[in-house]
Amino acid sequence: MKCLDGCKPEISYPCQWQYKLIGEERTAILAVIEQTVDIGRCQIVEGNASSSGKYLSLNLEIEVISEAERLRLYEVFSNHSAIRVVL
Repeated sequence: MKCLDGCKPEISYPCQWQYKLIGEERTAILAVIEQTVDIGRCQIVEGNASSSGKYLSLNLEIEVISEAERLRLYEVFSNHSAIRVVL
């Protein structure tokens, strides 16, 4: 069956969720993570750097307990000036 516009994936909570955070400064991105979540609840893995070296990514994996928490974290990361893109 094809999913039409407005179709949401079924996600069972709690679940592990990954965010790719892209920015210019590793320490600034880490500071945002530390201010937003309990570091003991997550795993942070170095991602890639752009060919020019201007941008880098950190991959954050954390257990989210609800859709509201998942979306709240996305919004916090998206709205922070140290983070250019959240995937």
